[in-house]
Amino acid sequence: MNPLIESVRSTFLGFHDPLYLLLLLLVPLIYFWETRRREPSIIYPSLSSVRKIRKTWKTRAYPYRTWLKLFALVFLILGAARFQKGRKTLEVITHGVDIILALDTSGSMKAEDFHLKGKRVTRLESVKHVVSGFVKNRESDRLGMVVFGSMAFTQCPLTLDHGVFLTFLSGLEIGMAGEQTAIGSAIGTAVNRLKNLKSKSKVLILLTDGENTAGEMDPLQAAEIARAFGIKIYAIGVGSKGEVPFLVQTIFGPQYQYVRSDLNEEVLTNIANTTGGKYYRAQNLQELEDIYKSIDSLEKTRAKVKEHMEYKELFPFFVIPALLLLILDRVLELTFFRRIP
Repeated sequence: MNPLIESVRSTFLGFHDPLYLLLLLLVPLIYFWETRRREPSIIYPSLSSVRKIRKTWKTRAYPYRTWLKLFALVFLILGAARFQKGRKTLEVITHGVDIILALDTSGSMKAEDFHLKGKRVTRLESVKHVVSGFVKNRESDRLGMVVFGSMAFTQCPLTLDHGVFLTFLSGLEIGMAGEQTAIGSAIGTAVNRLKNLKSKSKVLILLTDGENTAGEMDPLQAAEIARAFGIKIYAIGVGSKGEVPFLVQTIFGPQYQYVRSDLNEEVLTNIANTTGGKYYRAQNLQELEDIYKSIDSLEKTRAKVKEHMEYKELFPFFVIPALLLLILDRVLELTFFRRIP
């Protein structure tokens, strides 16, 4: 399978040399020094006549020259810290895994020996719940679905659109492919979907609660064919051992009847071992969730990340105003605020 390339771009603002910002601590000290230092003065015997002199706008504005210098200093410090606007591009290159989930929808999946949120549910409802969580963790993988009972067919072809996959998953119903269990046909259908793909990792997750009772293909023979095409099978046997409850309609209303559940674990183990996979047994919802987490960790998607950084220097937006403020201060000192000794 060709690699999946995804680019993620983000922008940020920051200082290249933030240590210069410590110089801002000097600004209050300079302000204190400028406002507290004594100006040259003339001693008069009496200030009563001087107090009568009305202040002009020049004398009122003169103290504000200190603020021009302070703002100029602040801008120079910010300029020295080199304020920048940057753009970061992450290019994620992933080599995904092609995964087909073969799900049993035969009549035995009606058994309600699983509990979800404290409520009894059918095996199929439990499987749909767990598979939904599994799908959300495989963002870079192509997923497909084979449904089997008395026969097997492709419910969802391999796709990167997991929303479509989940739609097909939610529409699964018990008995939609017949009441019996054709494990060999399910493997054969999945192999037909995977065999000609060029992906380096091809996986079939086979989930069933019974033994092969239908179909023309022997499950072990189908497993040999899967191995020949480099397809790894993880087999999951689902359901409690012994008698399990089925909800049936009676003249007294819905009643539970207990029926013995048959699961050929030996065949499923041989199927998995033949292809280099693994067999699991899930007797409750938690075990089923743990199994899918285990498979998720075994079949990891390889990812490579390239990072590109671009910067735009913004320090001129601070340095230029600082120089203009210093020039303005100097011009005012030589003109409007000029002193005559």
